[in-house]
Amino acid sequence: MRALAIILAAIVATAVLVWNTVFFTVDQTQTAIVVQFGEPQRVVSEPGLGAKWPFVEEVVYFDKRILDLTAPTEEVTSSDQKRLVVDAFARYRIRDPLLFYQSVGSIGIANNRLAAILNSSLRSVLAGQPFQAVLSAQRANLMIRIRDQVNNEGKALGIEVVDVRIRRADLPEANSQAIFGRMRTERQREAADFRAQGSEIAQGIRSRADRDVTVILANAERDAAILRGEGDGEAARIYAEAYGRNPDFFEFYRSMRAYEQAMASSTTTLVIDPSSEFFKYLKRGPTGAR
Repeated sequence: MRALAIILAAIVATAVLVWNTVFFTVDQTQTAIVVQFGEPQRVVSEPGLGAKWPFVEEVVYFDKRILDLTAPTEEVTSSDQKRLVVDAFARYRIRDPLLFYQSVGSIGIANNRLAAILNSSLRSVLAGQPFQAVLSAQRANLMIRIRDQVNNEGKALGIEVVDVRIRRADLPEANSQAIFGRMRTERQREAADFRAQGSEIAQGIRSRADRDVTVILANAERDAAILRGEGDGEAARIYAEAYGRNPDFFEFYRSMRAYEQAMASSTTTLVIDPSSEFFKYLKRGPTGAR
């Protein structure tokens, strides 16, 4: 029984080894190339189970899906001699697995080759454009041109480039600081101009307001003087009328007003002869009675 168990275990191990060395599985997201001593024999594109010669052939797998490539940051000089730091990426798929295997052999090598092609295309396309074009709506057309160039060169590697995007296109840090400094100075100059214009306008408004106040006060004083003159004239007329009607009563009224004004203060001291005309109405009535 023990020998039988050992034999069965040996048979199972041999079967597993044979299975792993003879059969292989291709996923639906993969393409497989069967290689014999480094030479490709056939391409398996359909998913499922495949077979190969054990110990002689091996299987190399490649992804069918779209792959991402992030290119290293590249410094480019535009047509107006502006230096740009460009950060771009590409998306591609393996169009011809056999050609891809024969030309590059692996995804890592393909990424390096494609990154060099992408950077070269970035320099050739952006070098013929002014700085403003990279930052404007023309950027989309520039990316299409770069994609087409990279795709044309990538065909020799069995690669189809489906998209190229410029993620960032900025000036170098030193240039950016200088430009920001000039922009800040320009904005400060504009702000100073606006403040000066505002001060000039405010001064004009204040001057007009002061002039209007002076004119209004002068007109008011003139009108007041006219009204006071008219009032004094009317009062004089009324006094004259009253005096003409009854001179004795008017004289008596004027004397009473004089007494009231002269003796309004309790501290007023008058040194006057009692027989003077000032006290004549204190010694007799309006009709002369004592």
